[in-house]
Amino acid sequence: MQGSFLIRVFACVFLVGGWAVAADLDDFTSDGCSLFPNGTPEDRYQWCDCCFNHDIAYWRGGTEDERREADLALQACALQRTKSKALADTMYYGVRFGGSSAFPTWYRWGYGWKYGRGDMPLTEKEQKQADDKLDSYKKSHPEGYCRKQ
Repeated sequence: MQGSFLIRVFACVFLVGGWAVAADLDDFTSDGCSLFPNGTPEDRYQWCDCCFNHDIAYWRGGTEDERREADLALQACALQRTKSKALADTMYYGVRFGGSSAFPTWYRWGYGWKYGRGDMPLTEKEQKQADDKLDSYKKSHPEGYCRKQ
């Protein structure tokens, strides 16, 4: 009897906790290439879109495998835009070392969620919430962050 009660209590805490996490997603924000230039002096936005797309993944968060995929996509995009392996690798290693969800920074993996969420997969409800918030951002910012001025 007592074991059954404890299982129900833990199930309720887990389910309610999942609802609370979904409610904690902040609106999407991007600052382009956090702590790194968005491009060269000649083309100030050369790889900014790479960082913007990376910010979408980092804001949303998820598993460590998803983070690795986002970081590799950033590296590939930067390499395609610049043809510089050294620059693309610098960006990749920078986000690998500095972007962990363990760090309480504004640019950490899963920064849209309350700090401490970690590297958990998103529930269907959280995925929908993230999709809706991203759609809302795109409607109110059709030019994105990296528009050339």
